[in-house]
Amino acid sequence: MSKRPIIAITCGEPAGIGPEISLRAAWELRADACSVLIGDIALLSRIAQAINPAIELVQLSAHEVAFPSAARDQLMVIDCPLAAPVTAGQLDAHNGHAVLQTLDVAIDGAMQKRFDAIVTAPLQKSTINDAGVPFTGHTEYLAERTGTPQVVMMLATNATPQPLRVALATTHLALKDIAAAITVERLSAILDIVHADLRNKFGIAQPRILVTGLNPHAGEDGYLGREEIDVIKPTLQAAAARGMEVRGPYPADTLFQQRHLAHADCVLAMYHDQGLPVLKYASFGLGVNITLGLPIIRTSVDHGTALDLAAAGLGQADYGSMVEAIRVAAQMAQAVRASSGASS
Repeated sequence: MSKRPIIAITCGEPAGIGPEISLRAAWELRADACSVLIGDIALLSRIAQAINPAIELVQLSAHEVAFPSAARDQLMVIDCPLAAPVTAGQLDAHNGHAVLQTLDVAIDGAMQKRFDAIVTAPLQKSTINDAGVPFTGHTEYLAERTGTPQVVMMLATNATPQPLRVALATTHLALKDIAAAITVERLSAILDIVHADLRNKFGIAQPRILVTGLNPHAGEDGYLGREEIDVIKPTLQAAAARGMEVRGPYPADTLFQQRHLAHADCVLAMYHDQGLPVLKYASFGLGVNITLGLPIIRTSVDHGTALDLAAAGLGQADYGSMVEAIRVAAQMAQAVRASSGASS
């Protein structure tokens, strides 16, 4: 596809590594994606000059009807001015509203089809909360702002022998609350979202989904728990009857082997620390966090703000995960575009 997708990149917590890794990754992939950085242009200009004087930033207005495609030796910026000067590694609640503004600009542009996708650098939730705005995280905010009742977290990597994608039935829940949260209704909705987005945003015509059990040994026929018998198996049978290629439930401790994964496009794990340790062990720093179920494309990095690295100075942070987040967002945008062209 000749036209580069236009990717909005929110630069995250200004005192963290977000602005630096956003600049470095966007510059590295400038031939593949037309990146629009959203953040404080004065801060971004200083960092750009320090890391590579060849980087040319071009300021845009957030209200442009259509964002132009920048020259391949330029990066575009929508300015969201900070309220207070930035000291690397030191949080300042005065800048919380500006950080949130970057998300609003990106979401509005994506919903209006001016951006093909959003990539988010890590932010510090406390900066926004301390500014007086209740904020639980990127995913929840994106769901609320787009009117999406159910989203699914998926992490993906290409650092393994074949692409590995792990979606989660539950995310940030205490272990004691997970079993009650896994219902037929919830699991069915999550499978529908995963299946639909693998088709529509990844271009996989017939996604193959492997599903873990909840309990050790997938419940061992009820001796170690009945969730597999009462909830998971009936849900998978119903999904198969709707035309999905789903298999399971599998014991999580033996599922993540090449002989299984070679025949799968995604693994659906029941909880956060069941699926993500495997993926992060295989690819930490090269993983991508993807929010499924949204009406827009959103990817992110697999790490946090790294305030300690930011305080140590430029050049300390690995920006590989941001490169992959932009690359995956561009690939998803191209898949959506191709699907739309085929159906029109």
